[in-house]
Amino acid sequence: MSRELSAAQLAERSISRKYRKQIWNNFIRAVRDYELIKEGDRIAVCISGGKDSMLLAKLMQMLQRFSEVPFDLKFLVMDPGYSPQNRVRIEENAALLEIPITVFETDIFSATDKTERYPCYLCARMRRGYLYSEAQKLGCNKIALGHHFSDVIETTVMAMLYGSQLQGMIPKLHSQNYPGMELIRPLYCVHEDDIIAWARYNKLEFIRCACRVTDKSGDVDSKRAEVKELIRTLKKTNPNVEKSIFNSLHCVHLDTFIGYKTKGVRHSFLEEYGD
Repeated sequence: MSRELSAAQLAERSISRKYRKQIWNNFIRAVRDYELIKEGDRIAVCISGGKDSMLLAKLMQMLQRFSEVPFDLKFLVMDPGYSPQNRVRIEENAALLEIPITVFETDIFSATDKTERYPCYLCARMRRGYLYSEAQKLGCNKIALGHHFSDVIETTVMAMLYGSQLQGMIPKLHSQNYPGMELIRPLYCVHEDDIIAWARYNKLEFIRCACRVTDKSGDVDSKRAEVKELIRTLKKTNPNVEKSIFNSLHCVHLDTFIGYKTKGVRHSFLEEYGD
């Protein structure tokens, strides 16, 4: 007699079968190529309630089950002041996907709602600090965030067009304020379109940013929306444009740059330019 699969089992099966090439293989590629997980790691998977972090949680859960490298996981949900509806949606999705979450509360939304300048930047910084702190309390040495391939591309283009700098988003980094803590991005090679397709295939509905800025404007980041549209337009004539941008981050010809910045110090090509 065939046994009916649960929603969590169906979601996992779609990852390992239908979206194996697009999601699972690219997830494993990032973990392997960038050495994101080591034996004995205790990783706090940070769940915002959106599609990216929920998929990340499921992928990390599956990897722990199949990996020959032993590591521990905690699934951490920070409530920065969600509406009751969004809080319930997160808890229901976690239960549906069989992800055992640990929830803690903060007043970040209340704090950022009082500032007019750069509320999203302030919110991101505060979130990161709270997550590091709570992860440390749980004995973790790493936090895993749901930034994906498309985030990497968009951040790079935004930095150049709006920030007047060439700046990428690396797959892992050490925390400057929390010694011994590290941030990893296991979705680094997974495309957002594939995440959206996976969620739709499984009929899963996740929350968006859900902050007051979103409620007021309907768009958390208009500049990012502009860059998304720009890349979408470029892909019409060059389908490989995202891949080219991504590969360029792995092949920077530093000798051709007039200036660069490393470890907080600015340098000029003139420092090594001979007469």
